[in-house]
Amino acid sequence: MAHQTAHRRRKTEEEPQSGIPYVRMPAYAPSGVDMRRKRPPALSFLLRLETLRRLARIASLMALDLAGVFFAIYTALALKAVVYGELDTADVWHQTKEIVSFAYLLTALLFARSGLYADRAERPGMTRIVGSLFQVMVVALLFAVISGEEFSSYYIFYGSLFFAVLYVSGFRYAYEWLTGVILRAAGYQRRAVLVGSGNHIEAVAHALDDGGHTPINVVGFVSLNPRPDNGLRSLGRFDSLSEVLRTHRVDEVIIADPDFPQEKAVDLVDKCHGMGVRVRIAPSTMEILVHRAEFVPGQSVPLFELKPPVFEGFDYALKRTFDLVIATLLLLVLSPFLVACAAAVRLTSRGPVLYHSIRPGVGGRRFACFKFRTMYHGADRQQAELEALNEAGGAIFKIRDDPRVTPVGRFLRRFSLDELPQLMNVLRGEMSLVGPRPLPERDYERLDEWHKKRYLVMPGITGLWQVSGRSELDFDDLVRLDFLYLERWSVFLDLTILVKTVPAVLTRRGAF
Repeated sequence: MAHQTAHRRRKTEEEPQSGIPYVRMPAYAPSGVDMRRKRPPALSFLLRLETLRRLARIASLMALDLAGVFFAIYTALALKAVVYGELDTADVWHQTKEIVSFAYLLTALLFARSGLYADRAERPGMTRIVGSLFQVMVVALLFAVISGEEFSSYYIFYGSLFFAVLYVSGFRYAYEWLTGVILRAAGYQRRAVLVGSGNHIEAVAHALDDGGHTPINVVGFVSLNPRPDNGLRSLGRFDSLSEVLRTHRVDEVIIADPDFPQEKAVDLVDKCHGMGVRVRIAPSTMEILVHRAEFVPGQSVPLFELKPPVFEGFDYALKRTFDLVIATLLLLVLSPFLVACAAAVRLTSRGPVLYHSIRPGVGGRRFACFKFRTMYHGADRQQAELEALNEAGGAIFKIRDDPRVTPVGRFLRRFSLDELPQLMNVLRGEMSLVGPRPLPERDYERLDEWHKKRYLVMPGITGLWQVSGRSELDFDDLVRLDFLYLERWSVFLDLTILVKTVPAVLTRRGAF
């Protein structure tokens, strides 16, 4: 009887009286609340403004993508009709409506798979957009061939791809710019904390400080060791990380230390994710290099080989073909504009239209880099006198108000139009459309040895320099961008850089 009474007492203490199933909690329960736990969907929809913002973001991006795909197909069909002299806008509109549903469905599915409808901080860039659109074209082409469709040419596929890259990327660029302006006007920034122990903290903080334009606000750092003297605000030691995250309302933690201990990294990730804080890593040079490491079999110890980042074999053939096709098309399309620029240079100052700048190319071999002449004749002889006025860091020589530049030359430089004759260098096999920029002899002689790795490949007309800040970046940062390009090269990356060069030039960011 006593045993039964004790059993009922234990049951009364351990189970609620309401009849709702009860789950025993573990002996240890974390003091913090896991911010990732799910709320009932209906309650989440009604109570959380974040859900409405997410729906609005996805809907607006999908609408822009629909418009981009529709206008891409319409433009491709209209251009073909104009070439054949059979333009009928009503017929083109009808054909577009027949095609766009399938094309947009593929686009939306592949974009969603690539994370292109994710949060602003997590959305991939242009490379993923171009790659996904290329996949859409391949899938649509395969489906059409398997379905028995017959085409006089496959122009509709690659023509639509070309215009889709222009329209979709253009619409998304405008969306990012407009929403960025709105968010900055509203004072929105993601509050971030840097974690580490060495000089990398200061370097990462400097890189994130993009003149106030970055969406990241570094509120301070948390150090593993006694506070390093880096000019940043110390928020405490690593042991107090949870308190720091709560006190300073941190949105993300950035690990800025290539030697960060693994066991502490695991602890950091658990703490941050448990509080709904995103964790990111600022990669070291070794972490960038490891992406192209290839396994070497047959060794007693697993080894990975880092091969030189040169373009050879199929990669070289693919890149060279891409260069020849695009450079030829650009020369044909831009020929009237090139003639106008040449006439402006010829009529406004004495001297040749083209300036042959002798520059080191691949392997350090010199070649004549073509440019529209932007300076007065004989300006080279004044170089030594102007060295003291150099405004650029590192090996580069730049003067914002160079007295040697002609009025027409200043305009050409401002919009990088003086570089267009280098399309002929591309056809001659001396340059590529995309690659590390060739430096003048004066700058080349001032390079450190580690800088010269960028000369393992052909120099380019444009590159990551031009789309990542241009003259606003430190020289070492520019060289690191070249290294990153060498490690991550793909045709999609080249195409992305070409597309992003246009708004970079039009906004004239960092150009002088």
